[in-house]
Amino acid sequence: MVRQGARSSPWISSQLKTAGIGPDDIRTADDLAKVPFTTKQDLRDNYPFGLLACPLEDVVRFHASSGTTGRSTVVYYTQEDIDTWAGLMARVLKTTGLTNRDIMQIIYTYGFFTGGFGFHYGAERLGVSVIPSGAGNTTRQLEIMRDFKTTSFTSTPSYALHLAEVARQNGIDPRTDLHLRQGVFGGEPWGEALRSQIEETFGIDAYDNYGLSEICGPGVACECEAKDGLHFWEDYFILEVIDPETGEVLAEGEKGELVFTPLWKQAMPLLRYRTGDISRIIDGDCSCSLPFKRIERITGRSDDMLIIRGVNIFPSQIEEVISQHPAFQGHYQLVIDREGAMDRLTIRMEVTEELFSGSLKDLLRIQKEIGRAIRSAFFISSEVKLVEEGTIPRSMGKAQRVIDLRGEQL
Repeated sequence: MVRQGARSSPWISSQLKTAGIGPDDIRTADDLAKVPFTTKQDLRDNYPFGLLACPLEDVVRFHASSGTTGRSTVVYYTQEDIDTWAGLMARVLKTTGLTNRDIMQIIYTYGFFTGGFGFHYGAERLGVSVIPSGAGNTTRQLEIMRDFKTTSFTSTPSYALHLAEVARQNGIDPRTDLHLRQGVFGGEPWGEALRSQIEETFGIDAYDNYGLSEICGPGVACECEAKDGLHFWEDYFILEVIDPETGEVLAEGEKGELVFTPLWKQAMPLLRYRTGDISRIIDGDCSCSLPFKRIERITGRSDDMLIIRGVNIFPSQIEEVISQHPAFQGHYQLVIDREGAMDRLTIRMEVTEELFSGSLKDLLRIQKEIGRAIRSAFFISSEVKLVEEGTIPRSMGKAQRVIDLRGEQL
């Protein structure tokens, strides 16, 4: 991989020269530590064709990020790259229990975003019947699920909750009126409480899938039937876990930032790509007997970490605390602003219409209980606001969990 990159990618060649090394210096996985990291900013700086490592006529596909926080990150694929990606996704779906007797509804955007295409090609490779419904039109999604007897669907976990809400509004019981048995979710961090809520609501097994558009999209790692960490495909990716501050490679089992080197990419080889995602490699073998190591579910991204009154917190950690309360319905939002010179955290959490319109005493009690739980877990105070159902905006993609207003107050 290093030889190919040095020979065909001007970017990789220049990176190796800057580090004072050549391809022959990289012979083992441990030698990778000699190679400089590749970052998302590197992809942006080389937009659109700077990381191309093959003739343009060999490229059969482009995908890109939305570019909402800067220039898009563009990824190129040869036909062999596409075929490999399809095989990785077929492996993901088989690992989560899908077979050629299933009908999978793909509720991801088809376009520059990789999610829809990754699931589509993987499902077809496995022989699963595909409904490429795409994102949006939730009522129509439910009609399709019912009429076509969909057995599996894939979306973000937050959209799955929204789907259940709209189902109930339309008189559809997600457990009894649909034929679902399984779902594969990803695109945003989510915890065990949210998994339990999705499984209970739909009567399905819900599996976590991990990927990132800069590597290939979905297909890097997934859960098995044990749901005890995500198996990553060691025959296609070398994984390192590093200290996000120092870049030091951590020992197996320590939590840090995931760094992937794919071993198969032709059009756009990447060496030591920093994902920004925080996790760790789990010690020991899985009960499912798959030979691949596992990583913990993603805690969050290193650049998503909140620093509130000197305390480092990931939004997913706050979710894990508030989701333990019986009033939690799955929809919440964190608003961070300043009161004078001090950071202030406000947690907006939806409750059922019955609870919201009920006793004020009950609402105040719940707010105090959640506030105490946050203070006990993180040693910070917060303001808890309970709001009625439908107040927090829904999204067909990733939910906007955090609104940080501190920069606007400077």
